[in-house]
Amino acid sequence: MVTMNERAHFQFVPRRDFLYGLGASIGSLAFTSMLSADDADNRSTRRPHHPPKANRCIFLMMEGGPSHIDTFDPKPELAKRHLQEFSRSGEEQSAMSSGKRYFVKSPFEFVKAGESGADINSAWEHLQTCVDDMCFFRGAYVESVNHPTACYHVNTGNRFGGDPGVGAWVNYGLGSVNENLPGFVVLPNTSYPQGGSANWSNGFLPAQFQGTPFRATGSPILDLNPPQWVSRDRQRANLDLLSSLNEKHLEARPGRNDLEARMESYELAYRMQTEVPEVLDLSAESAETLRMYGIGERKTDSFGRKCLLARRLVEKGVRFVQAYASNWDSHDYIHRAHGSLIRSVDKPIAALLKDLKQRGLLKNTLVLFCGEFGRTPDNGLRGGGKSYGRDHNANAMAMWFAGGGTKSGHTIGATDEIGAKAVECAHHIRDVHVTMLHLLGLDDNKLTYYHAGRFKQLSQFGGQVIRELIA
Repeated sequence: MVTMNERAHFQFVPRRDFLYGLGASIGSLAFTSMLSADDADNRSTRRPHHPPKANRCIFLMMEGGPSHIDTFDPKPELAKRHLQEFSRSGEEQSAMSSGKRYFVKSPFEFVKAGESGADINSAWEHLQTCVDDMCFFRGAYVESVNHPTACYHVNTGNRFGGDPGVGAWVNYGLGSVNENLPGFVVLPNTSYPQGGSANWSNGFLPAQFQGTPFRATGSPILDLNPPQWVSRDRQRANLDLLSSLNEKHLEARPGRNDLEARMESYELAYRMQTEVPEVLDLSAESAETLRMYGIGERKTDSFGRKCLLARRLVEKGVRFVQAYASNWDSHDYIHRAHGSLIRSVDKPIAALLKDLKQRGLLKNTLVLFCGEFGRTPDNGLRGGGKSYGRDHNANAMAMWFAGGGTKSGHTIGATDEIGAKAVECAHHIRDVHVTMLHLLGLDDNKLTYYHAGRFKQLSQFGGQVIRELIA
């Protein structure tokens, strides 16, 4: 019970001292929860900081570094300089950029597509028909030319890993629309991206906000259905018993977030059994829809399933879905390598955008396409001078948005004449993160969590909204 003297003391504690006093003690756990409209450790929907333009996000992660010069940012100047010797100095280089370097033109043809006249590699046969719903951004850059640190940077805001993924921040900030499904779902390849599951970790946030990966082959979720001899009533009774034992254990060990998260994961798994099988059952889709996504075709089946599942998941209330397509690291034979990769994702991505639009979901769904960095305008000569490719480039990258309040039918920003560096409307990846949160109704400066002595945020130390991208 608070005494009169204690009550009088609290009346004169400065607000800032009160906040940071809580932040420096066990009270931070409770106080961080109080900052949300609901308890941060529950899964209910929470209020955004401002009216959102989007209420869900699909992040298409092209791991390996797709070349902006060979996808959405043509550079005619490179044709003029093709195979001229290139000298690089004073820039961070990857281990593969040593020796003599030469300018390399794009082996692809580009077209002006849509009413907006967007520049796009002609190999994007299907995506060409969607450019008027897309916003191309040529001004983004990162800091690392190494895959693991660059992946961490794009996915978590921290090059060194250990921080929450962007989906975890969104899940923490907005909560789950559907309590029977995870708020953050990841659709990886069989081989995880460089850096592994830390790309979708909860980091220092409570564990229930981490991404839930669905397996790329076989059943997306193992042991989803209980054995036939275990009834729902038996499961419920077993969980209730386990929960009572865990709660007694927790009472003697307050503040154990890992145990609380494990208890919640058991409950979520139980709830998922009622809804996930239906979401995963693509046979419920029409034959026309399956064909549109390229499902059943050797080249497009894998990513087509991811894109269709992403649509089904956001339709059912999942807040953030991230789908991976890998192997974009084309240091040589880029025409063959990038050409094959484009064909594998082109039809599925175009289908996703069209499907979202015709269902009325694109307006409130933010779709983002990017890799961890772009590629250089130069390369060494391999294979007797017949193998052209590109090195890693942190100073420019391929990126586009669709839906969610972004400026459709526009190309924002620019790189220099050879595509080496973003020079117009240039923004660090932290600004991209801040803009994503803003579109979802979240303020990066308010979406914080007290950890290791300070209030942390996705951008690390603040960023700015890229207003040019917003409709």
